[in-house]
Amino acid sequence: MILREEQIRNEAVLTVAKKIAIAARTAPKGKGVDNLEIVILTDDDIERLARAMCEIAEKEGRTSFKRDAENCRNSQAVMLFGTKVQSLGLNCTFCGFKTCAEKDKQPSIPCFFNANDLGIAIGSAVSRAADNRIDNRVMYTIGYTATKMNLLPDCLIVLGIPLSVSGKSPFFDRK
Repeated sequence: MILREEQIRNEAVLTVAKKIAIAARTAPKGKGVDNLEIVILTDDDIERLARAMCEIAEKEGRTSFKRDAENCRNSQAVMLFGTKVQSLGLNCTFCGFKTCAEKDKQPSIPCFFNANDLGIAIGSAVSRAADNRIDNRVMYTIGYTATKMNLLPDCLIVLGIPLSVSGKSPFFDRK
């Protein structure tokens, strides 16, 4: 049997995406509290996301969403990483409130540690992607769209990472 790289590309990216999910899941978290949600989109779900991104670009006049939608379409997988909002009871004041109890009266404001933990998980994710030579880029536009589509309904903050294997990274020399 002869397998050409083009025949195994999608499967290989999906295998690495699963490893990326595990790397993000095992990243350190404040007080050991795991508020992360992680999903992998492929095929029709990528197209659905890309269409929604183009709609946002048109409705809100945000051209970067259309550019990033094309990046998604040129990817074999798109990963979503989100965090639930849950105070950790540390009263650190980083969120702008004196106590977690005060912050909790504002459920749309995340605990600092929720966002920080998401950032650490994203760092682990892109490191794993790079270790496996998968082109990637962290995109808030994907996360914004995912929240509008309610893809991670329990998450207030979401970031996306498209994953691509091609002769040239679609995430480089972007317009």
